[in-house]
Amino acid sequence: MKIKMNLNPKFFTLVLVLTLFNCKNENTFSEYQYTDHPVVLTCGDFNSKLYHEALYSFENDILVFYSKTNKNVSQTQAYNQFVRDAVYGRGRLKYEDVVSAHSLNVFKALKNESTLWDANNAKSHLNYNGSIIGCIANNIQDTALKTTFNSLVTTNSMSPKLFGTPLISKYRNAIRDKYLATYIALDLFYAKLFDVDFSKVNLEKPESKVDFNKKPE
Repeated sequence: MKIKMNLNPKFFTLVLVLTLFNCKNENTFSEYQYTDHPVVLTCGDFNSKLYHEALYSFENDILVFYSKTNKNVSQTQAYNQFVRDAVYGRGRLKYEDVVSAHSLNVFKALKNESTLWDANNAKSHLNYNGSIIGCIANNIQDTALKTTFNSLVTTNSMSPKLFGTPLISKYRNAIRDKYLATYIALDLFYAKLFDVDFSKVNLEKPESKVDFNKKPE
């Protein structure tokens, strides 16, 4: 008896990528640009230095991207626009236009994090049962968001859209709550890069940097 299997091409690609990259667990990333910035995560058994880099590179990318239409955009406003576009943009947000060459390199290193991704997660490529998500779940500052986050994870109902609904009204929290900000970076940005055609990414665009001394609104 022959068994016919219909594999989603994107799913197959993700499985292949995770298989190849998880064969080597060492972190070979060395292009750190944000070592002088405040520490992001202080819990869990994972490469906190890499996640630190991932967050600040992401924040730089969205600020640079949204400054194209508003040169005076603040980091807070960038978060507002990005979260809305990522959750309810219905595919209009083109990640190949947002991601920088540096964030792509960070993403390649993140692929080596064996517990970060879940090829069987149809809602997101992120592993909601991994140690990094557990760290985030225990340290989100806003009580209501923390309760919602943990409830969704515990009941296996977590998804970018479900948590995105309450997140949209509290996007400002990401400025001071870097655990929440790290979730946004991982689930709404880096996890989406698995579906990006890297041939469309303009790696020649200038690498601008965030002015972290600029006070958020």
